[in-house]
Amino acid sequence: MADLTDYLWIVWLVFILVCVIIELLSLEFTFLMVAVGSLAGLGANLLGAVWWFQIVIAAVVSVLLILLIRPVLLRLLRTGADHTPSNVAALLGMSAQVLSTVRLSGGMVKLANGETWTARLSPDTDRQSAEPGDTVRVAAIEGSTAVVLPSERNVT
Repeated sequence: MADLTDYLWIVWLVFILVCVIIELLSLEFTFLMVAVGSLAGLGANLLGAVWWFQIVIAAVVSVLLILLIRPVLLRLLRTGADHTPSNVAALLGMSAQVLSTVRLSGGMVKLANGETWTARLSPDTDRQSAEPGDTVRVAAIEGSTAVVLPSERNVT
């Protein structure tokens, strides 16, 4: 009569398949390492090892892969990442041309990227206003308002 351990290879295959599916959803290489470790456990099964030794082999291989190979793969995956600032971070420090007088209470500027924004002077400046034609620099973004500082060449 057949023993349950005679069909342990099916359990290994199902476990490997589940780990690969989870890996495809997470893309963190953790479940891929567990799947490869389980593949080692399946190999031990096919070579006739006892069930507890198969689990030990799978666990050891999985842990080694997670500790040694996964960090390298994650680093390689993120190598081509675009580190160009975007959204608000891309606007900070950008120069702008004053369209209508900018005071502490408000005004309008045209950023170097062509966008027109409502603006107000930063409280960090001694100036009371920036006149049309002046160049300013974006110091912060607060909601939909650019907080600007006058450029040094505009100071009289």
